[in-house]
Amino acid sequence: MQKLKLIVVSQEKKLLETEVESVSAVTTEGEITILARHIPLFTKLITGELRYIANDTESSLVVSDGFLTMNPNNEVTVMVDSATLVRDISIKQAEEAIAAAKETMKLSEDRRELILAEASLKRAMLEIRVAQKRGSTI
Repeated sequence: MQKLKLIVVSQEKKLLETEVESVSAVTTEGEITILARHIPLFTKLITGELRYIANDTESSLVVSDGFLTMNPNNEVTVMVDSATLVRDISIKQAEEAIAAAKETMKLSEDRRELILAEASLKRAMLEIRVAQKRGSTI
């Protein structure tokens, strides 16, 4: 089976570079799955779970909004604001982030703070949901 090269880059660093059989991501138009020899593609990602299969094992990351490109050389590049490997998710930290975001939303009247708190809340809730689904208990 022909492989894809998956590269995931966040603002901080290159998080992942590996060969995979498939990549599934949530775009603004719905979920897509990319296999080798997929047509070239450029699409906008929304915050969600990015899943990939390598050596018959499914793994995933929680990614924020960003972009995904598929080039003719079977290379998928994911560029996002932030990404966390499921194995690195801390449920305790996510729960603390939820509490902090709820507190900010309750006390703040600043629109920018409210938007950031809401985004933090959604991301932390997604991290918990994905970690529990994947069996991570950090």
